[in-house]
Amino acid sequence: MFFEGAEKKAQIQVDRSQISLLNDISDEFWQVLVMRCNAQILSSTNNGQCKAFLLSESSLFVWHDKLLILTCGETQLVNSIEYFIEHIGKEKIQQLTYQRKNEYFAHAQPSCFSDDIKQLSQYLNGSVYRFGELDGHHNYLFNYDNAFNANPEDKSYEFIAYQISEKASALLTTSGISAKEIRQFLSLETILPDFIIDDFVFKPYGYSLNAIKDDKYLTIHVTPQANSSYISFESNIDLIAFAPLFIDILNPLSFDILSFNEFEFSAKTLPYRKTNYVSKTLVETTLPNGYKINFANFILPQVDFIEPVALTLEGEGFTDNKTL
Repeated sequence: MFFEGAEKKAQIQVDRSQISLLNDISDEFWQVLVMRCNAQILSSTNNGQCKAFLLSESSLFVWHDKLLILTCGETQLVNSIEYFIEHIGKEKIQQLTYQRKNEYFAHAQPSCFSDDIKQLSQYLNGSVYRFGELDGHHNYLFNYDNAFNANPEDKSYEFIAYQISEKASALLTTSGISAKEIRQFLSLETILPDFIIDDFVFKPYGYSLNAIKDDKYLTIHVTPQANSSYISFESNIDLIAFAPLFIDILNPLSFDILSFNEFEFSAKTLPYRKTNYVSKTLVETTLPNGYKINFANFILPQVDFIEPVALTLEGEGFTDNKTL
């Protein structure tokens, strides 16, 4: 069994003088928006500054002036973006970015990034970038080109762990494991003091968490199975500072760190370039709207030979007469 943990992500900022996404938009609208990408809302929390929806495939966060949505699996997030543009109106949108990672099982996806951009380009003009090498971990990003200027204090971070240790994978796939046990294993009390937490354990395994405090958020999504393990952390709190904790707990063979407007990215990630991990990819740019983006991929060089993975014709990589 495999599940595509790699996420598609959209961030949309609107003109608060024209609309409040918290006050003027009903939950029914968000339900339909989520359904458009073939996901469902499982639960929600609200602290007055941010509303967080836990989805069957990742998360949706809504503030007065912006939204963030991440979806995984075989969802088509671009359909939800299209729904938002058509119903809210292009004139109310100040900024939009659409991001898509390389997938483990790209052949199983209903669309690729270029398909998504062709669909988006019917509504918005933008620039397209690739962060990272084509033969390794990389992110594609679409940026709506307009006169918007980013706030330097608008920061966000992603930490993504791949191929976690056998010990971590075994624990996270334990039958009957509780949300509390997963939170304890990930030491979340260290980074989530006084946060409102909404989390869910999927069957047979998998875990999602949303946490909010004032305008701060953290979302975690765990795909723990050994053949495609993937754990993502996304937040507007500094995840680079917590990276040593995540690495110690998960012992991944590789991990990515991506940030928007972290101007000390190089200095903060330097310690990881002096450990057993090697920085395979380092990318930096500033978008026309002022957002500074950094992307780094770290790998743990292998020194021992391992056995190949035995596959079946009906298993991973061979469904629908397609191969990896």
